[in-house]
Formats: sequence, structure tokens, C-alpha cells
Amino acid sequence: MSFVRNAWYLAAWSTEVPSEGWLARRLLGQPWLLMRCADGSAAMVADRCPHRFVPLSKGRREGDRLFCGYHGLGFDLSGKCVHNPFGGEPPEAACLAAPKVEERHGGLWFWPSEAKLADPALIPDFAFIDEGNPCERAVYTMAVNYELIADNLLDLSHAEYLHVESFGTNGSLHTHGKQTVKQDEDGAVWNLWDITNAVPPGWATPMLGEGERVDQWLHIRWHAPASLALFIGIARACTQLEPMFPPMANPHILTPETETSTHYFFTHPPGEEEARQARRVFLEEDEPMVAAQAEAMAGQDFWEARPVILPSDAAAIRARRKLMQMRRAEAAA
Repeated sequence: MSFVRNAWYLAAWSTEVPSEGWLARRLLGQPWLLMRCADGSAAMVADRCPHRFVPLSKGRREGDRLFCGYHGLGFDLSGKCVHNPFGGEPPEAACLAAPKVEERHGGLWFWPSEAKLADPALIPDFAFIDEGNPCERAVYTMAVNYELIADNLLDLSHAEYLHVESFGTNGSLHTHGKQTVKQDEDGAVWNLWDITNAVPPGWATPMLGEGERVDQWLHIRWHAPASLALFIGIARACTQLEPMFPPMANPHILTPETETSTHYFFTHPPGEEEARQARRVFLEEDEPMVAAQAEAMAGQDFWEARPVILPSDAAAIRARRKLMQMRRAEAAA
């Protein structure tokens, strides 16, 4: 499997990158350094000296320059070699890969392909992070492939079985739910579950009178390669979808670490209780199940495994096909 290159990936939340030093992170199978320049702008360069391939994170930083800890070559934060301790001009080939970086929605996004193709307008819209209530930005690294995690997110029906206590819908997704899958002009894939006149989930019962029923919506959006946004709301039945409380909007942004591991970026309301709930859902419920799936597949290609396709898989299948189209287009180019 190859990674799509002509696309924006989230490399880190802005708060993860120090004002001095660097954040070292493996992304798309390669090691990188993320830094702040002296003027506050963000930079990203390969964490590998072109001389003898030693990680530059084994060296030192002086202002806006990096020095290899093995033989002393120095580089600026654009990747250009600017210091040759052996005299003379630095070798022309001595440069670091430095992808285009944009800071948006509280994160650093990078374009792994040619910088001239990097259109910032193509960064998915996560403005709700900036405009919503205060939140904590977090990231987990899961030991599973990013497409399997995206499949899991795009098929929200799994909440009825895997997240029964955390945010299941008491079976009403099947008995009172309608699924709609659509694709926007910008390529975004939506899986929309709308539940009407249903028994409320357990967590909402204390806010309702005895016997009251609810309408609920669970909508998830996917942008290639794997930037997802989840929107959840609940209202008393037959009230024209007037929410009982502000609808929830959460990013679920996936960036491959390697082919078999993924950086999972998300937000949650402030506080340890909310962080504990996130760990429960993602690390105790989702990750073990998806990891077991990956183990059972034993490296077999998804399509070669000939999966049974259910109606609830429609959005995930569209996303996978979109990635296949993008890979083919890049290979042809």
C-alpha cells in the first residue's frame, strides 16, 4: 500500500511544537522534525542528515539552524545546508526534505508532495474547533492502519455494539434510524444517521421526563486521506430538531505514522473526567477491536480479503474507492 501524496495531513497540534528545540515525529513512514522559527512561523524538515543518514535529532539547534551531531553539517529551517565544517561550499546535494506547512485550526498541516501543488484552500474545514467551546487537543498513536480506523469511524452503527455504555443509542439506530450517504462537490463523503421518535440513550434520560422520546443525529464527514469530523445532536421528539444542549462537533483526524500505525488527533472538553472518557472509547473499546481485525487479516489486502459489504459500509467504501482513484492518478503522473 502506498500513501496518497497530493493531500494535506495533520502533523501535530500547534501546542505540541515547542518554541525552542523540536518535536520529532514519524509521519508517512519517515522521520521529521517540527519546529518554530524565530519569527514564530512553523517549519518541518526531514530528521535525517543526507551525509550519513544520522537523525538530526541526535544533534543540536542554534537559533534557526540545525547541526548534525555526527559530522557537524549545518542546515537552516528551509532544509538548505548552510555550514560545512570541512571548508568550502556545502555539497549541492546536501539538503533536507522540507514539505510545505500551513498552520490552521490549531494544527500544523503538511503537504508531502511538490510544494507548487499545495493549495491551502484544500485543507479540510475544521473551523468549529476555533469557534466552539474551550477544548483540549490530544493525540494517540494506535498500532493499526489508518484506513481501518477510518472504516470504523465512517460506520457509526458499531456504536450500538462496541460503545453500548459510552454513547450507544439503545438499538434505536436500527429501529428508528435512517441512513443517508452523500458526497460533496469538494469530495467530502458524509454518512448521516437520523433517528426519530426513539427511546433516549441512557446518558440523556436524566434530562427528560418519564416516557419522553427523542430525535437524534449522528453525522460524520470524511476528507481524503483521513480527516474526519463527527457531529452529534439530540432533541426532544417532534420539536423541529431544537437541540436539548449545544450539538457536539469533534475532529477525528488520522495521519499514518507507518503502514501499520496511526496518529489519531482529536479534541475533548477540558478536564480529567473527559480525558478518561476519551481513553475509554478510543483505547479500551475502539483500538482493541480494530487491532484484532488487523491481526485476523494478517497483512492481507482489504479487497483481496473479499469483505462482505453491508449497507452501513457505504460511506467507508466510497472513501476507500476515492483513495484508490487518487493513488492511481498519482502513479500515472
